[in-house]
Amino acid sequence: MSITLMVQGTTSDAGKSALVTGLCRALARRGVRVAPFKPQNMALNSAVTADGGEIGRSQAVQALACGLTPHTDMNPVLLKPNSDIGAQVIIHGHAVGNMDACSYHHYKSEARRAVLESHERLRSKYDVVLVEGAGSPAEINLRENDIANMGFAEAVDCPVILVADIDRGGVFAHLVGTLALLSESERRRTLGFVINRFRGDLSLLQPGLEWLETETGRSVYGVLPYLHGLHLEAEDALATACSSEKAALKVIVPALPRLSNHTDFDPLRLHPQVDIRFIAAGETIPPADLVILPGSKNVRADLCWLREQGWESMLLRHLRYGGRVLGICGGYQMLGKDISDPEGLEGIAGETPGFGLLEVETVLQPRKQLHNVTGVLTLNSAPVSGYEIHAGITTGRGLSRPAVQFDRRKEGAVSPDDQVLGTYLHGVFESSVACDGLLRWAGLFDPAPFDYYTLREAGIERLADAVDQHLNMETLLPLAAGNPKSGSSDKLVDSRSKPKT
Repeated sequence: MSITLMVQGTTSDAGKSALVTGLCRALARRGVRVAPFKPQNMALNSAVTADGGEIGRSQAVQALACGLTPHTDMNPVLLKPNSDIGAQVIIHGHAVGNMDACSYHHYKSEARRAVLESHERLRSKYDVVLVEGAGSPAEINLRENDIANMGFAEAVDCPVILVADIDRGGVFAHLVGTLALLSESERRRTLGFVINRFRGDLSLLQPGLEWLETETGRSVYGVLPYLHGLHLEAEDALATACSSEKAALKVIVPALPRLSNHTDFDPLRLHPQVDIRFIAAGETIPPADLVILPGSKNVRADLCWLREQGWESMLLRHLRYGGRVLGICGGYQMLGKDISDPEGLEGIAGETPGFGLLEVETVLQPRKQLHNVTGVLTLNSAPVSGYEIHAGITTGRGLSRPAVQFDRRKEGAVSPDDQVLGTYLHGVFESSVACDGLLRWAGLFDPAPFDYYTLREAGIERLADAVDQHLNMETLLPLAAGNPKSGSSDKLVDSRSKPKT
C-alpha cells in the first residue's frame, strides 16, 4: 500500500522544503521507493524536467534526493509571479496563461484536477509520496478551494505533520495557533510536529516539548538542529550573498523585482575566490570585475527598473574601464538592441529598447522554450550543461559570435571585444570547468578547484543525516524500517513518539 504523508509549515520558510528533502534521501537510502510532490508552488526558481516541462526548483532537488529524474507530476501547478497582482500559471509543466488572483480562483477546479491526477500517478509508482505544502494552512483568506495545504490533504485523505522554525521565535505560539485555526477534520489528520533550526541545549527545551504534547495531544517527532553553512537550493527567497574583502574576483548582480532562477549564482556564492553581492533598489552600485544581469519574469519592466536605478550609465562606465558583463536569459535579452512583447505575455504589449551592448533583438512568443542541454563554451571549449526556460526568440548579427555550441545549434552571443556575453543557458556555473572558464574570462587568473555538484550532494546527505539522527523515523514512517509493503496509512495515523535527542 502506498503512503502519502504531507509536511506543512506554520509559516513560509519554516523548513518544509528542507524536511521533505531530508526525508526523501533518508528513505531512499533505506531502499524505499519514494517521490516528492508539491501540489501548488509559487516560485520564480524553476527547473526543466525530462518530460519537457517546468517545475519548482525545490521539487527538482527533492527528486535528486530520491535518486529520481525530475518529472512534471512532482509539481503539477506552478505559479510564477510577473507583477504584484498576477502570475503565469503553469499546469503539468506548461504555461496556460497569465491570471490575477480572482481569475485563478475561478480556475482552481481545473488546477485541482491536475493536482489529483499527478498525485494518483505517483501513488501508483512509489511506496511513499512525500508532499510539501505551501506557506501556512492557517491563512484563512485562502482556505476556500485550497489545493496547496489542507484542501489537498482532505481531498486525498492523507496525514499531516507541521514544521515550525524555532530560530525566528514564537515556535509554540506558531504551532498551537496554527492547530487552533484548523477545522476539526484538519486537526484530526495532523499527527504532530517537527521543530526546526534549534540551537543550544535540548534539555532546556524539553519542558516546552512536554507541555506542547500535553496541550495538543499530539507528538513532537523530533527537533532538528540549526545546520550552519548548509547549502540547499532556495525555493524562491533570494539567498544571502557571500561577501569577502579578500576575494580575488568581485561580482555584482542587480536584485531585480522579478528576478528568476537566482540559483544560477549558487556556485559563485560558495566559491572561495568570489565576492558576489546582490544590489537592491536604492543601494549604491559598487565597482566590480563582473556584472551579471540575471533572469527575469518580466524583462521589460525590470529593464526599466534598471534604468531608473542608474545601471545603464554604470554598465557603460564599467565597460570603459575594461570590466566584463554577462547576461543570463532575461539579462541576455536586456543586453540586445530591443525587446518586443507583441502579445503582452509578460505585461502590457509593446517594445522596449535594450542596452544595445549586443547586436541582437528579441521577440517574446507564446510557446516557451524548455530544454535540458549540453555543449561547450566558445570562450575556451569547456564542457557546459544546463537548461533553457524562455519565451524569447533572439535574432541578429551578434549570433555570428555565439557563446555556446550545442550538438546541433549555436546559442548566445559574445561582443567583438569579448567584454560582453549573453546566453539563455541557466546553470552555466555549475560545471567546474565551465565555471573556471567564465571566471578566467572575468579576470580570475588562477581559479581554485571547486566542485559544485559534490557540494550540493553533501548538503542533501547532511540533511538526511540530521533527519536520521534527530527524528523518530521508525514511528513517523513505518516504511523506514525497511519493509515498504508492511506499512499502511492507519499505522501513520495512530503513531505517537517522544522527540529524539
